[in-house]
Amino acid sequence: MKKILIAAAALAVSAAPAYAASGNTSTAAGTATAEVVAPIVLTHASGAALSFGKFTTGTGGTVVVTAAGVGSVTADVGFVPGSTVSADSYSLTGDANRSFSIATTSGSVSNGSRSMSFTTAPSASGGTLSASGAASFTVGGTLTVAGTEPAGVYTGSYNATVTYN
Repeated sequence: MKKILIAAAALAVSAAPAYAASGNTSTAAGTATAEVVAPIVLTHASGAALSFGKFTTGTGGTVVVTAAGVGSVTADVGFVPGSTVSADSYSLTGDANRSFSIATTSGSVSNGSRSMSFTTAPSASGGTLSASGAASFTVGGTLTVAGTEPAGVYTGSYNATVTYN
């Protein structure tokens, strides 16, 4: 029995090859990359405004200004002669040839405690910056007139936001 155990032990030792410790690990270098993108910057054009013009209220309706700056009225609202409407205007800069989206909020114009609400409509829902990293867009809107607003100048604001896609 002793001879069998010694023979089995000798066979087991000779069947398993011995490897050097350096063959148990291997290392290779990897690469890493990063890209810094120019920030997107929105600028409101100096002196520009979404202007609904001068109008009479009658029994109410709406004043519509397209993103191209063309005005119209509905129901019993009427422009006064010489009234001028205009779309608002923005420019933006950022990473060349990068696409972006545009979002605008609704708002209201007020005179003291009286106000009128409006919705906005940008000239596009988005775009692509030029090769020099520039773009622009305009904003029109629709003002809701109840017909009970007193005469006077009404002012307000809204927000425009641009975001890289």
